[in-house]
Amino acid sequence: MITLPQLTDAELSLSDNVATLTLNRHDVRNALTSTALIEDICLTANWINQTQSIAVLVITGAGSAFSAGGNVKDMANRAGDFGGDVKTLMDKYRHGIQKIPLAMQSIEVPVIAAVNGPAIGAGFDLANMCDIRIASEKAKFGETFSSLGLIPGDGGAWFLQRIIGYQQAAELTFTGRVIDAQEALTLGVVLKVVEADQLMAESYDLAKQIASNPIAAMRMTKRLMKMAQRTELPDFLSMCAAFQGMCHHDEDHMKAVEAMLAKMSK
Repeated sequence: MITLPQLTDAELSLSDNVATLTLNRHDVRNALTSTALIEDICLTANWINQTQSIAVLVITGAGSAFSAGGNVKDMANRAGDFGGDVKTLMDKYRHGIQKIPLAMQSIEVPVIAAVNGPAIGAGFDLANMCDIRIASEKAKFGETFSSLGLIPGDGGAWFLQRIIGYQQAAELTFTGRVIDAQEALTLGVVLKVVEADQLMAESYDLAKQIASNPIAAMRMTKRLMKMAQRTELPDFLSMCAAFQGMCHHDEDHMKAVEAMLAKMSK
């Protein structure tokens, strides 16, 4: 029996080996600041890495929004996560919202963002920290920091350009323009756009397809995908060789090979 972590402002559920994290502060459009969502996301990431039977994580939002990012009312009042002098604010970012990209980057399983509604500012960045994004037709996306006289303080500029390239990312980041789901699909921000009532079904179909593969190899593949972004090819190939040696000795590998041979013999 797997014990789920106790979260405050999000809900975590498990179906077979697919975990679903639902941001559950729809009263503030699932804002990541001035809520417990930062800690909830980090706690979930740590739990997944320690629970080897989990194959895929799906992240979505409750209510009409995926996430509105930062709490603009607190910005106006210079309160909560946005109060204090320059050093205090720097420390709040480092020990607050910047914990999310580090936690998301550390997750050892594929992560699917089921973007149910607006993903704005840090909410957009959270979606971009996932491996795959599936959008509801109601979704909107905006790297809107510049329109508030801010920079993407959660590291969003690092993620977006790796998904759609520098020029497209620069245009969205410099203008703060909000795009709809169809434009997000055209730009390559999302994998597909589906009707709102089909979002979770489509996301789970993909999650289950991924989860049907041997979990140990899938976790190693996820780690290699991330390492490939920052590692020179000779070093990367050495790591691939080591991981592949482990996979060849994994029981699930032999089961998969036997199943394929049985299918080929029919």
